[in-house]
Amino acid sequence: MEWTIDRMKQFVVTAEAGSISAAARRLGKAQSAVSTAIALLEADLGFDLFDRSRRSVQLTPAGEVMLLEARELLRQAEGLDQRAQSFAAGQQPKLTLALDEALPYLAVGALVKEISERFPSLELTQFNGTATEVAEYVENQRASVAFHFDRGPCSLSFAQKHIGSVAQGIFVARGHPLTKIKKVTQRDLAKHRQLLMHMEDFADPALSPSVWRSDSFYSIAAMVADGIGWAILPLNIAEYEEYRLHLQELPCDEFTLPVLSVRMLWLQGHQPDATTQWVQKRLAELLHTIPWSL
Repeated sequence: MEWTIDRMKQFVVTAEAGSISAAARRLGKAQSAVSTAIALLEADLGFDLFDRSRRSVQLTPAGEVMLLEARELLRQAEGLDQRAQSFAAGQQPKLTLALDEALPYLAVGALVKEISERFPSLELTQFNGTATEVAEYVENQRASVAFHFDRGPCSLSFAQKHIGSVAQGIFVARGHPLTKIKKVTQRDLAKHRQLLMHMEDFADPALSPSVWRSDSFYSIAAMVADGIGWAILPLNIAEYEEYRLHLQELPCDEFTLPVLSVRMLWLQGHQPDATTQWVQKRLAELLHTIPWSL
């Protein structure tokens, strides 16, 4: 068979337009050219696509089936053409991101949606995990770049860049004894169990002699919501729909909580490509648009 994409397109347009003359006007071609293209396509396929015994153009049963196939073929051809144009313009064919599960979900969700719209030909792989896990994805070269909360010095094998910050607060479960104190002090906090973020080679300093630890902010938030203790949490975690009705922020004027820095990690010697640079810039912008970011 020697049918072409162009003839398939003329067939589809004719079927949708309802006549060869209407199809010719839509395609900007002579009516005779469209008629010849369809006749040649039918000759290549070995059967009629249209029933010519009637005044109006109507598909044969085989033509109805072929119309579905032709539409799918043209869709795939358009996708191939778009992808080829993207690659010719310098866009990377694939991108693998490793994202800290504790990053603000509103910013991350908006970022992924915008990536799909801006880079329709991109093949994206997304890994999620704790701050330590996403760094390991890059170190093991399973991901090209990671975005996570800065939890201390990173390996010398990484290059890094600060892209934003997220505010923190002290939280307990609603009804916890600490909620009955108007101005909470460090001495008050020390009387109750503290739930701490803990990862390999890093741990937040304890303010209470009674401590439980976890490597996940979501796990810590769940324990706080269950009344197990108090914790310092990123405001976006406390605002997560599963926790916000169960958590209460405590005012404590004795010390100022540091913000959590968000950084991008990649391997030394691997310069981020243009697509990755756009992702970094856009995530930085999105982090600045949410109320708990700084």
